[in-house]
This record gives sequence, structure tokens and C-alpha cells, in this order.
Amino acid sequence: MSITNTPTSNDACLSIVHSLMCHRQGGESETFAKRATESLVKKLKEKKDELDSLITAITTNGAHPSKCVTIQRTLDGRLQVAGRKGFPHVIYARLWRWPDLHKNELKHVKYCQFAFDLKCDSVCVNPYHYERVVSPGIDLSGLTLSSSGPSGLMVKDEYDYDGQPSLPSTEGHMQTIQHPPVRPLVQEPFNTPAMMPPAEGSSSASTSAFSSIAVGSTNANSTWTRNNNFTPSVSHHQNGHLQHHPPMAHPAHYWPVHNDIGFQPPISNHPSPEYWCSIAYFEMDVQVGETFKVPSSCPIVTVDGYVDPSGGDRFCLGQLSNVHRTEAIERARLHIGKGVQLECKGEGDVWVRCLSDHAVFVQSYYLDREAGRAPGDAVHKIYPSAYIKVFDLRQCHRQMQQQAATAQAAAAAQAAAVAGNIPGPGSVGGIAPAISLSAAAGIGVDDLRRLCILRMSFVKGWGPDYPRQSIKETPCWIEIHLHRALQLLDEVLHTMPIADPSPLD
Repeated sequence: MSITNTPTSNDACLSIVHSLMCHRQGGESETFAKRATESLVKKLKEKKDELDSLITAITTNGAHPSKCVTIQRTLDGRLQVAGRKGFPHVIYARLWRWPDLHKNELKHVKYCQFAFDLKCDSVCVNPYHYERVVSPGIDLSGLTLSSSGPSGLMVKDEYDYDGQPSLPSTEGHMQTIQHPPVRPLVQEPFNTPAMMPPAEGSSSASTSAFSSIAVGSTNANSTWTRNNNFTPSVSHHQNGHLQHHPPMAHPAHYWPVHNDIGFQPPISNHPSPEYWCSIAYFEMDVQVGETFKVPSSCPIVTVDGYVDPSGGDRFCLGQLSNVHRTEAIERARLHIGKGVQLECKGEGDVWVRCLSDHAVFVQSYYLDREAGRAPGDAVHKIYPSAYIKVFDLRQCHRQMQQQAATAQAAAAAQAAAVAGNIPGPGSVGGIAPAISLSAAAGIGVDDLRRLCILRMSFVKGWGPDYPRQSIKETPCWIEIHLHRALQLLDEVLHTMPIADPSPLD
């Protein structure tokens, strides 16, 4: 191939990449652009007609009609290139057409058969099969509430974080676990109770359009245990994340179990609290506004970015002012939009529905356990439209009982060891056993209280996949104290015997 000629699919990959690189728009670094181009060309090498279509489209700037150029859709819809993850059609549209493109500004042309939004197994990445739709100025209505129409200014969240490379997740370190929404077979009204026992919801077997199990896929290997814990099937690993397939909606499979669970006696005979939860709103590490208490008479509460101050079943974060608010926080707040819906079921289980156009990030010991992680060892990314259980009261009660008992026993044993009452190999005057017990004995009320708290960040995540290592570094987040769980913890602490070892001589 001469320098002046356009390559074809029969040419070497290196020649094709070199030619396509000559047409990049300069919005990305040369290294990233080359890696993205090489990756695409290699995937298309066995599909010569599509590779020729890509070459034609790029080298003629779309002047000639071209076919779909497809790659396999990944589990979460994103493609990883050079340590960065993004939606594939956005990556290549940026590379060859619009370097300042946001993911929500693309709309596919009518003749594209494999456009990203069509949810096919293959995704068309031909940049000339998409049009850019940009709304003038900033849309202060929020903020892009409709996912079907063109959007205004959007948060750039298609990469793991603002275009920076993601750090590899290693075993024993925090991970981001993704919870995409369910795509049910039949669409039904939004507010239909989802997977609820007859005692709590309708007697019919209707399901929500977004009904979901906490984690896992619906197959023969996924089971409910007698303790209302869903045991997921094996999660697939991709790009360093635990990926969870959304289950299809088959309500008949779950109802018999829920009928069983609906008649479980209450954990405690103590009257339910006046408020089932209280919600505190934070910007970075500063609480903004007063704590919002949700009455037990309102089992469903919405936390959104709007400005209605009347309270009740809505906590509107848009009304809260903060003299120390930065521009970055203000930008993030614009995209809270419809926010999230928290729902208290039964005696105190909590479900979350993401109503926002952006994911929310949740710290949940229940989801940690369902994913096989240690408590506090994962951040859970809840995608728009997902409906997921984030707190199980009975599981929490068992954990607090176990931890309190362990701490009490360890404290007593530690005191006895210091007194030299626990002989054993390796002990020197009781010092070695005391040191080995110190971690368990160090469990305090604050550690147990954390079992009764949920934390949730809007728009921005934290952990090793993001530049923010703690939720206190995120621009806008909430902390949810669950009163029934705290009530049970108080009972557990009151019933624990107080260790009273003999005084030392």
C-alpha cells in the first residue's frame, strides 16, 4: 500500500491503524487513541466488510454511506481501553468526530441496526451512524429527567472517573460491585409492588418494571435460604469488577418463598419506633442542613435534588444551602435529579430504587455479604432504574448478637489472660494471649452501630476505582440511620452480661 492510497481490510493492521490515526480529532492522547484504534481493528480483522466500512467512513469523513461496524457488547455495556472504561460508541465518536463529546449527546441514525441504545448483543461503533444532539446552555430543570430525549449538560461519568485510568482491584481490597437494573419480560406500571409477599403488597402476582433481587442471576443455582438471604449464582469477573447479571422477572418463582417469609414473627415485641429512619445530608465531610426524620407511617421516602421544603415523604436536597459549597459540588448536585426512593418493608428491611439518570453508590453490609465480601469491603454501584434490597433486619440482628457476644467474651478472656489465668504454649505471663484477643475485645458500640447505617453517594463513587478513597471525599452523599435496627441493638447491649473479672492483686 502506498502512502497516498487508502488501505483496505486486506492490508496489515499496522497500516490500517496508521491511516485511521491520521483522522483522529485530537481530544485524546496519542497513546490512548492508538490503543483504541488497534483494539478495534484487531476485533474487525475477521469481519472484512465491516472493517472496510470503518475505513471508508473515517477516511471520507462520512461522505460515503457505510455499514454498521460492530463489536460484542460487554456485560455492563462498557469497553476498557488502556485502563479506562467507557461506552464504545462514545469512545470512537470522540476519537474521530467530536473530541468534547458527552455520552448523553449521541443519537443513532435511523438506518443503524446495532446502535448502542437498541441493546443488541453487538454494538455499532461507526461514528457516522450517530448524530450529536446538544441542548443550548445548562438545563436547570435537572437535569435530564427523561432518558429518552436529548439531554443538556451532563456529568461525564462514562469512564470510571472523569477520564482518568482505573486502578486495578486486588484481592483483599475494596471493589466496586455493579448492580444493573432488571429488564423484565413485561413492562408494568412503575409503582406496582415488586416481589412483595401478599401480607405486604397486592394479592396478585404483579411485578414492577424494575423488580430485582439484590445480587445475582436467576437460574437453577440461585436460591433463597430460610433466613431470607438470596444466594447468588457465581458472579463473572470482567475488567477487575464483579459483574452481576440482572435476573429476568419470573415472579412465580419467588412468590412461594415470600409467602413463607411473610408470616415470620417479629424479632422483638418492643413497639416500633415513631420514625423508621433518619437521613443526614453531607457535602464532603460536612453535614448540610438538619437531619430528616421519616415517620413510620411513610414507608416510602424519596431523596431528590429539588426544592420542596414541605417534608413528609420527600427530602429535597436542592433547598439546602452551604456557604462553603464549591463549584464541583454544585455541578454534582445539579445531577441528583429524581434521586432515590427508600422503601421500608416488613419489620425493617430496606430496598432502594434509583430514580436518577446517574448511578448511586452504596455502602451496605447486607450487599457485601451477598457478594461474598467482608463488611465494608465493597462499594455497590446501583444503576438508574435498578430496584435492590440493601438492608436485611434479621441478618443485621444476627450480626450484632454475634459481634456483641464475641466482644464480651474476648474482653473477659483478655482480662483473664492479663491476670495470667490462661496458660498455654507461647504465653509469657499471659501477655501473648492478651494481644491475640485485643482485636475482638476492641469491638465497641460504634462498631455495632455501623451495622444499622447505610451510606449513599450521588453521581460520584469512591474506592480504588476512583480518585476518592472515602465517601467523605464525594461531593454529595447521605447517611441513613435505621431506627428499628438501632432499637434492636439497644436491646442486645442491654441483655449482654457485663464482664466483671476479679480485680488484680
